Formats: sequence, structure tokens, C-alpha cells
Amino acid sequence: MTSPIVPWPTLKRELVAILRGIGPADIESVVEALLEEGFEAIEVPLNSPEPFVSIEKARKLAPSEILIGAGTVLDAGSVEELHNVGGNLVVTPNTDPSVIGQAARLGMVSMPGAFTPTEALAAIKAGASAIKFFPASVLGPSGINAIKAILPPHIPLGAVGGVGENNFGDYLKAGARAFGIGTSLYKPGDKADVVKARAAKLVAAYDAAVAAHKG
Repeated sequence: MTSPIVPWPTLKRELVAILRGIGPADIESVVEALLEEGFEAIEVPLNSPEPFVSIEKARKLAPSEILIGAGTVLDAGSVEELHNVGGNLVVTPNTDPSVIGQAARLGMVSMPGAFTPTEALAAIKAGASAIKFFPASVLGPSGINAIKAILPPHIPLGAVGGVGENNFGDYLKAGARAFGIGTSLYKPGDKADVVKARAAKLVAAYDAAVAAHKG
């Protein structure tokens, strides 16, 4: 028996902050800066130092409606550990049905990575909340648009890898609606004021692209 799919939530801005390499000492100030600038989804990749400590701190700081979770989740055990520290967002670089299924069973939002139609459909079958095309810079908007044609229309699509303030509009036209932002937002060692300034620019560019796309 499969678990009910946990739907991707309605966010004011479909931007996911990827804080790869952040440590527990910096997580609270950086998360606070991101929340102030309007980010509603934050992931700490599991190849960061003491990621579950950072995620637990972020979860305690952020309001309940904010998605807080882990990226680079590669096994079902990590999903359970994430759940135990209060995380509710599972992001993967690959399509692993055991990881996706565990997230669904625990009532967590999942965005697994896919690069091909086969992987995207397998992730949806396993119970994914949304699909993350990665690396988006290789597929490009045209590649994502081509794969989108054979996917169920109710599944939100994200783009991660080489997506940012200069090309949000191109990916929106291709059918992506969520964007994971990594090194253009945060690099290991960056302090909150630096991240806050970058976040403000990204949010402004995203808002402008969405307005142009809708208009």
C-alpha cells in the first residue's frame, strides 16, 4: 500500500535556498536573513558539517509554514533522521523510490532530482511532491519544456543548477515554477549580511520575472 502523496505547498515565492557547506554556528543568522527577505523554503545539504544540528536549529527558528529540510538526501535512513529533528522538506539529486517513499510515509514534502523523462515519471510514481530538474543548466529551458509535455500537469516542476536572477523568466516560460538557489546565494563562510543582500536581489528578480510571465 502506497502512502498518500504530500502536495507541494502554496508558497508566495517558489525559491528554495540551498545552504551547502553551512555549519551550526552560522545557520541561525543566515536563516533569519533569508526569512526577512521572503524565502519560504530552506535546505541544508547533508554533505554540510553537522547538517542535522543546523536543520534542527533552523526548524526551531522558522515559523511552522516555512519549509525547512535537507538536500543531497541519498537514503531512507537520512529521511527518518531529518524527520526526527523536525525537518519537513526532502530534496535529492537523484531519483530513489525508497527515499521518496519514506518521505511520503512520514508526511514530508519531497522534491527529488531527475534529468530524464524516465526518472521524472519514476519519481512521480514513487510519490514525489514535485520534480527538480538537475542540472538545469545542461537541460536548459528547452529540455525541461520538452519533458514537461509528457508529465502530469498537476506536478510542480523545479529547476536547480545555473538558475538565477538572469534567467528566471526563461525557465518560467518552459514550465518550471520552483527554483533552487545555491552558490549565487550562499557559499561556505558567507555571513548573514552578505546572504541578505544577495537574497534581496534574487527576490526582486524573481518577482519581476513572475510579474512579466503572468502579464
